[in-house]
Amino acid sequence: MNTETIGTLAGNVWVALNEADALGVKQLKKITKAKTEKDLYAALGWLAREGKLVFNESEDGKELIVSLA
Repeated sequence: MNTETIGTLAGNVWVALNEADALGVKQLKKITKAKTEKDLYAALGWLAREGKLVFNESEDGKELIVSLA
């Protein structure tokens, strides 16, 4: 994995969240076709560092829910 790949995946995450409002990590992985959760978390970190994401837990506390800031 390199920064270009992470940046591309970060763009895919942003598009998915822009269309869906808020998504769980499992949904994001499926929609963006991220190869691994590790790849997805790298992309989430990229967007989080730019201040573009808000993180919450699901009501049952079992999943991370992500939305655009």
